[in-house]
Amino acid sequence: MNFWLMKSEPDAFSIDDLAERPEQTEHWDGVRNYQARNMMRDEMKIGDQVFFYHSNCSLPGIVGIAEVVKESQPDFTAFDPNDKHFDPKSNPDKPTWFMVEVKFVRKLLRTISLQELKQKTELADLALVRRGNRLSIMPVGQQQWDFILELE
Repeated sequence: MNFWLMKSEPDAFSIDDLAERPEQTEHWDGVRNYQARNMMRDEMKIGDQVFFYHSNCSLPGIVGIAEVVKESQPDFTAFDPNDKHFDPKSNPDKPTWFMVEVKFVRKLLRTISLQELKQKTELADLALVRRGNRLSIMPVGQQQWDFILELE
């Protein structure tokens, strides 16, 4: 099993939105970064655990946990000219963009803020706290995962 952190702006799609979806599942569409796409396409597997992270908000941080319940599939939003994630260069016969489906597991008891995470020397190698890392999806090591959960 692998561990991940996936970012979403809460005004676009929040942990509460995921919890309110039918069967508490949703596809993770709209990723338009090749490195993040490759992780979803090649590395994410059913059962992998995900920290749900709220970004670009008053208190950015980890707010919940989700689980990968469906592995990589073409991101159909890339083919829809009426969708905000439309990519005219992608086509269904040879898709450029992929997505996974995640299921709500639980909200954390509190938001573990980015500021708090940056202060922990045990997390110095966590991609999220490294300078210049702006990926919306990133791997989390088992020890990092366990340490973060202890902060809760």
